[in-house]
Amino acid sequence: MLYSAAEQAYREVKELILSGGLPGGELISEGEIAGRMGLSRTPVREAFLRLEAEGWMRLYPKRGALVVPVADGEAEHVVDARQLVETHSVQVLADQPHARQLLVARLRENLAEQREIAARDDVAAFSAADADFHRMIVEAGENPLLATFYSSIRERQRRMTAHSITRDPGQLPRIIADHEQLTELVEAGDAAGFDAAVLVHMRQVHALNPRGVAR
Repeated sequence: MLYSAAEQAYREVKELILSGGLPGGELISEGEIAGRMGLSRTPVREAFLRLEAEGWMRLYPKRGALVVPVADGEAEHVVDARQLVETHSVQVLADQPHARQLLVARLRENLAEQREIAARDDVAAFSAADADFHRMIVEAGENPLLATFYSSIRERQRRMTAHSITRDPGQLPRIIADHEQLTELVEAGDAAGFDAAVLVHMRQVHALNPRGVAR
């Protein structure tokens, strides 16, 4: 598919933000991005304005654009929301063995993709596959409102995961092992076990203290 120069700039810069290629707190310029992408400054300026409207950037005239870092408490809020909607889906599937089997087959295909991506250390692709793994679980609950809500936080999830893996590449095999455990719990229809495991998984990935432990 062909995109306009402004759309191309928007998509590429946003992907860099989500994948950690442009870390939060970094100040960048239109000229820097234009040169990097082989574009003029005008489409890059349009992309920056769009990204600012979405909350990913903060523009400073004559200084550049600041990539907005993850806000204090945001990771906690995203984890809480994800736990609620993912566990709800597993609860719905508890008495639907056929639907569980279909979901487990898709999750195992995704796990194979995760292993292949991890082998080549592609953080951007892995964060996307990770987000897709959890999205599949939510969508299997067949609640379109919850699925739409989950999609709205998918980008935040991707960015958080990419940051965590960049900080500690050793997380890749641990994340995959956690996903294998979560898949087994889905297959068993064990909603309570899934709820406990997915919370531990997310808090460890994003370096959050266990519940009830002071910071």
